[in-house]
Amino acid sequence: MKAIKEAWGGLLKPVFIPASIIIFVMIAFSVIYASTAADSFDRLNKAITAGVGWWYILAATGFVLFALYCGLSRVGNIRLGRDDEKPEFGVLSWFAMLFSAGMGIGLVFYGVAEPLSHYVTPPEAGGLPGSTDPAARQAMELTLFHWGLHAWAIYVVVGLGMAYMTYRKGRPLTVRWLLEPLLGRKRIEGPIGHTIDTVAIVGTLFGVATSLGFGVQQISAGLEFLGWVETTNLFVIVLIAVITGIATFSVVSGVSKGLKWLSNINMGLAASLALFVLLLGPTLFLMQSWVQNLGGYVQALPELSLRTSPFSDDGWAGGWTIFYWGWWMSWAPFVGMFIARISRGRTIREFVFGVLLAPTIVGSLWFTIFGDTGILRQRNDGDLLDAEGAVNNNTSLFQVLDGLPIAVLTSVIAIAVIVFFFVTSSDSGSLVIDILATGGELETPKITRVYWAVLQGVAAAVLLLVGGTSSLTALQTMSIATAVPFSIVLVLACVSMLKAFRYDVATTPRYLRVTATPDVTEDEPAASAPLARRKRATAGISSTFSGLTPSQEGMTPSNADGSVVLAVQEVPTEQLEIHPETGAVEYSGDNAPVDPLGGEVFDTQEFADSAEGHNQNNHSS
Repeated sequence: MKAIKEAWGGLLKPVFIPASIIIFVMIAFSVIYASTAADSFDRLNKAITAGVGWWYILAATGFVLFALYCGLSRVGNIRLGRDDEKPEFGVLSWFAMLFSAGMGIGLVFYGVAEPLSHYVTPPEAGGLPGSTDPAARQAMELTLFHWGLHAWAIYVVVGLGMAYMTYRKGRPLTVRWLLEPLLGRKRIEGPIGHTIDTVAIVGTLFGVATSLGFGVQQISAGLEFLGWVETTNLFVIVLIAVITGIATFSVVSGVSKGLKWLSNINMGLAASLALFVLLLGPTLFLMQSWVQNLGGYVQALPELSLRTSPFSDDGWAGGWTIFYWGWWMSWAPFVGMFIARISRGRTIREFVFGVLLAPTIVGSLWFTIFGDTGILRQRNDGDLLDAEGAVNNNTSLFQVLDGLPIAVLTSVIAIAVIVFFFVTSSDSGSLVIDILATGGELETPKITRVYWAVLQGVAAAVLLLVGGTSSLTALQTMSIATAVPFSIVLVLACVSMLKAFRYDVATTPRYLRVTATPDVTEDEPAASAPLARRKRATAGISSTFSGLTPSQEGMTPSNADGSVVLAVQEVPTEQLEIHPETGAVEYSGDNAPVDPLGGEVFDTQEFADSAEGHNQNNHSS
């Protein structure tokens, strides 16, 4: 693959060129044929819902089971890196970065709007009338279902696979390598691999660009709600330019500087806003609701996980659940790769439960604070709907804040949170796209990072000014459509990763500390026994251990305290041969585990720094 990139300054030509062409063509199509594109993609969205909606729901639930298996089984002991490696980032910084890049902006945008929408217009399949107490409970269950375990399990599949293949096995940090245990290195470095990475780039850029466009609309609506500005084309351009400029500066600064600090600051602002609403709003009501919402979510999860609503024709499943699953899958390359990038050194168990549980719990608290506050406000005052009785996604948050003290200040903080969430999404998205376009180079050229960040801003600005919401809707549906083939890639990735994990678990040694008690007299404490006597006691543990020396594989020198550390690995019975007469047990390599990655060697620094490269160097020396 190096030869392909030589003349392009590190860029992978078969990925960069097709991805750029597709992006420019789709932007042009959405602008020139705005209304036609919107109609076409609306029909495409309905076709996806009717044809493969069941597949999205089944696959998303399968990803939850896959994640739980990896976290709860022995697979969870595998470290995403060398066995002695420590996490690169602290827990709080790690959580802030993955949360901000993952779905932070969605929490702000839909914090009030989604629960309120489900409360006013519940799904037909639920059989509950709108604007009732049962509808309020169901509204929160559905919201947590859309933003809880299923969403983050999709990210776990990509993030875990990429972190494992890169930091454990030394492969480049791109999506294609998730399938190497199934397809082999030759196919992965060929057209199949190029296609996978191209689809990932297109889906990521469309997702970030359309989110940036919708976010700008919400910011403009918030400022108009405060009576500060009147939205014009010039204001939209300036707003997008400012956000893109901050994102560009951040992505050039790198993960350890710009993105880390922006994420920490933004999480602080978001936490302050939530705490303000919690303390100055209906505090006791919200705490009671949070406990009930968690219980309702856990209780409803089995039924909701496989609900396809075959007897309903209200289109609710396509507009919400299936839409969300497709949306999360289209963002999976972006968020998954970014989570992998910041998770080096953690065990699979830490990764899975950190990524699954922490955002789900915090998200449930966020939606309870804002969603239940909005529902209570609508239940008591009935003033959060527009003239047509619908929920306005752009202004519902500001309407709720307007009913609390210092509404102007909290609205400004909310707008700042929206801006910073978009900045962290934009710069992390640019970094991920750049890594894909260079074939997995972790240190990418700054000029290409700027290229992708600016392209996202330009795409959002052009679409908003020329095509308006119709163009953004068209591209949004297009990014969801990329989830159709990518969902198949994700399922194959689960099978592929399980194959690699099984080999890793079977061959990775476990370490035991064996301590011997020296033979000392009653008046001579063990601690004061001569070193030679304690070493002799250690050597006499058993006839098996006594034959080992520090020079033998898996053995470390005896410590001064009379202990020895041994590396052991379990041997299945099919790898043993028992002599029929003497009963002697011998190890046979005939049925030994077969490495699905084939012991491939890469001439890269990432491979040299990985656990695989480290092990091969030790064996060769």
